[in-house]
Amino acid sequence: MKKVFVLVVLFVLPVVAYLFFASGVNNFGKLPTLTEGISDISTLDAKVSFKNKISILGFLGNDIEGRKGAAFNLNQKIYKRFFEFNDFQFIMVVPKGMEDEVEVLKKELSTLVSVDKWHFVFTDSENVQLLFNSLQTNLQLDENLATPYVFIVDKELSLRGRTDDKDEGTKYGFNANSVADLNNKMEDDVKIILAEYRMALKKNAALRKENEK
Repeated sequence: MKKVFVLVVLFVLPVVAYLFFASGVNNFGKLPTLTEGISDISTLDAKVSFKNKISILGFLGNDIEGRKGAAFNLNQKIYKRFFEFNDFQFIMVVPKGMEDEVEVLKKELSTLVSVDKWHFVFTDSENVQLLFNSLQTNLQLDENLATPYVFIVDKELSLRGRTDDKDEGTKYGFNANSVADLNNKMEDDVKIILAEYRMALKKNAALRKENEK
């Protein structure tokens, strides 16, 4: 029995651990780039930018009440888990005129967690559509200039997603109405891109130390 136990510890457990950490769809490698050169949100609001941030981009449209369920799903399943990362933010694009409704939404979201990294950008309908078009996805905004899908935009203004998703093939965004999509796919992909940048920072720091010798 002792020999069996030793064999399990030496051989089986490492394999189990590897399978656990490699269980993500993208195996914690680099998250594929789907679209480069997205329009920077700073052209609509100088207070925020995609540059040097990992952004979750959404389009709430002019039916805020109808989007509350999706917003709460995102807040609970994604934002609450990752908001403490310094370079992580949420950006929601909203048509002008929805300022009061958004304030109500922010207050409701803030009962669960600080919403300091939820940014709401108000602009006209044309700019909403232009920004969405720059993502170059296979999705569309509805008649309210909204979509239940949210998107991962990296620090270099590129859309990240999946090129071999088992359900969609190329996966441009994540359906915030679906807790399963957030839990089973988006959470994994946010982990991957955060880990990607953390590894890059560590590599750059190691190179600087090496050059200083």
